[in-house]
Amino acid sequence: MIVRTRIFITAVLACHLLLAPRVVTSQTPPPSALPAAPAQAADEEEVTIRAVQQEKNGPLFKLRGEVEIHYRSYILYADEVTYNSATGDTDLEGHVVLDGGPYDEHVEASHGTYNVRTETGTFYSVVGTAGFRLRKSRYVLTSSNPFAFTGRVVEKHGPNHYLVRQGTVTTCELPHPKWQFNAGRITVDVDGSARIYNSNFRLGGVPVFYFPFVTHPVQKQQRESGLLIPSIGNSSTKGKIAGESVYWAINRSMDATLGGEYYSKRGWAQRAEFRARPSDTSYVDFNYTGVVDRGIGTPRQDQGGEDARFTAEGRFGNNFRGVANVDYLSSFVYRIAFTEVYTQAVDSEVRSQIFLSNTTNGFHYNALTERYQNFEICNPAIIGQTTCTALTQTELIRVLHTPSFFVSGEERQLGHTPLYWSFESAVEGLQRRELAFRTAPLVGRFDLSPGVSMPLQWRGWSIRPELTLRDTLYTQRFDSTLATTTGRAQDDFINRKALETAFELRPPALSRVFERPWLGRKWKHVIESRMRYDYVTGVNNFANILRFDSTDVLSNTNDLEYTLVNRLYAKRLNPETSDCDLQGMSSLAIGAAPQTGAVPWEEPPTPDSRPCASGPREVLSWEVGQKYFFDPTFGHALVPGQRNVFTATADFTGIAFLAEMRRFSPIISRLRIETSPRTNTEWDLDYDLRTGRIDASTALVNYHYGPFTVGGGDAFLRVNDTSLGTVVPGARDFHQFRILFGYGQLNKRGFSGASSFGFDANQGFLQYASAQTSYNWDCCGLSLEYRRFALGAVRNENQYRFAFSLANVGAFGNLRRHERLY
Repeated sequence: MIVRTRIFITAVLACHLLLAPRVVTSQTPPPSALPAAPAQAADEEEVTIRAVQQEKNGPLFKLRGEVEIHYRSYILYADEVTYNSATGDTDLEGHVVLDGGPYDEHVEASHGTYNVRTETGTFYSVVGTAGFRLRKSRYVLTSSNPFAFTGRVVEKHGPNHYLVRQGTVTTCELPHPKWQFNAGRITVDVDGSARIYNSNFRLGGVPVFYFPFVTHPVQKQQRESGLLIPSIGNSSTKGKIAGESVYWAINRSMDATLGGEYYSKRGWAQRAEFRARPSDTSYVDFNYTGVVDRGIGTPRQDQGGEDARFTAEGRFGNNFRGVANVDYLSSFVYRIAFTEVYTQAVDSEVRSQIFLSNTTNGFHYNALTERYQNFEICNPAIIGQTTCTALTQTELIRVLHTPSFFVSGEERQLGHTPLYWSFESAVEGLQRRELAFRTAPLVGRFDLSPGVSMPLQWRGWSIRPELTLRDTLYTQRFDSTLATTTGRAQDDFINRKALETAFELRPPALSRVFERPWLGRKWKHVIESRMRYDYVTGVNNFANILRFDSTDVLSNTNDLEYTLVNRLYAKRLNPETSDCDLQGMSSLAIGAAPQTGAVPWEEPPTPDSRPCASGPREVLSWEVGQKYFFDPTFGHALVPGQRNVFTATADFTGIAFLAEMRRFSPIISRLRIETSPRTNTEWDLDYDLRTGRIDASTALVNYHYGPFTVGGGDAFLRVNDTSLGTVVPGARDFHQFRILFGYGQLNKRGFSGASSFGFDANQGFLQYASAQTSYNWDCCGLSLEYRRFALGAVRNENQYRFAFSLANVGAFGNLRRHERLY
């Protein structure tokens, strides 16, 4: 038989194996030149085989050389395979590989047995992964929690279940993992989690800890109840720290964490958290911390306490939305002494609010319950607080809004006239308590303010006159004589009526486009101006109005506000995509608001996931304004020698500058510079021409370039209140510097570091400082942090914290994620 005939016959038999009853040996070239051979199982499920040599005897195939068996979404590789098409059984020898599946399983073994129908079998000398896919000699992650495992014997008990004997589990790259769990028995559900029994945790091959039982999540959605990784640390005031927590996965939409820590110098600390997502548009979050303190100092002072926070949000049918933000603090001294975030530790205010709102056809309906508290630390070492006999806290003020109902309507045209009408109304129950004064448990306040306006446009000019009638009724009034003698409000109705008029004028904006490019950009300069005249009359009983919130500081006024705004726009001639890249530690910035996700425990969106604008950018915005008061007494409401806050001044600037009669307000300047998403510069300035000094100044600069982050800030506030009497020079003023710098990113391979400092210029000492360094490998990272708090007589502490993080597992130590610099 000639060679051409032999090749033809062999090819026919290879493509129609079920037609040949006797054994046929193929001597044809490798599979690249040989068509695939489909083998139909009894249940009609197709299995395709490829091999250099194929022999068939009934349902039995003997395959040799680069064998491939394709079934479902899997591919089975080996040097030699005996395959039974009737049962699906295979005997595998040499370079065995099982690859594929919905979770990208990859199992390598020396030999084994496997059934392609039931997806069960046994493999020997195994190295396996899940959640990885090999692309161009590089592994690409296809799962949120990829992992690797090895085993002397691995049994596959079903489509997604493995039993590993005498093996290891890690998230590091093989064959030299940085860490691994070594155990005699490991069960792996690739669609759930890995359970590790009687294991020892190894770093670099050295046993470090023994764990009787460990679970490792394989899929992000899978959660397991159990003990979390312990935390340890050290502090100059708390001593040695050791803690543990237990996690309870209640169901797929809620969980809870309970834990405690022992401070060798102070006592026990407790913490708890409950989280729930009843639906995609609702959440519930409850956090609790507390310390049972043995005291500090001589004599010992108990600084223990509790802090609980409840937040929830939900959307209901018919445009209803409910929000709860409830904060309970038993002791402000406790917050200062034990809160680990500086900005939270020095926050003396406690706010709670629950409301239900509805918006329908331009009408807004709201129900509200609210509580506001402000605390002060009484320190006998400070001049001016000589009434203190010990370091204590005092609740300066408490204001309650309960219950309160609001109804308002958006502006809408009044018939076919050029007039637009709107209204606001409220029915509220209020209470105020402070050191030497209190109101009744429930003070009624009824407020109604209908208004009408006539916005006009003419050749670029914008004119808007407004007229508003306001009527507010209180069930109690303030009487200075009664307040001095009894410390209580007078039980007598008081009605405040006001006529408010306003006229706003905005001339056409002046603009110029500079045709000649500069710095690779095209520029446009815009100048805007506006004037607003306000006249309020009818408030003749301002001194008798109880103060609960901004509604109660309305006074007579006759003033003119004038403002000039400069804007500078730039557009790149050749847009640079590098401006949109994630730069340095994007979350590390002076003056940045805390970033949160849609719910409190979710990660906020990273800058690289937000849309990047490539069009014109407002590079600079500079607003300068001032007010002129035709009536410097504000209808005789101004009290010389003390701070006065009126609606006319609070709407202009947040700094109380009225301590005596004056015609001109300070000049306010608001400067914003942002040349790219990597830079941010702000400077808010209140300058008083009358006294020739700065009342308030807040400046901040943030710059991100590549892996580098630099920031600086300066905050200054001068208190204008002669009623405070004689105090230590500078004690009334606030002046603080802050600087920070960083290199790298949270998940950057290799070294990263950052530091932040806060310096009190008045007192001449460092209020707080923190420095954090980290080094990340492919599957783990080590973070070290030093933190110092110097918060008066309450807290003078040095902390040393660390965290050793295992990718997709957890972190060991006491440096928590929400407390890190980056």
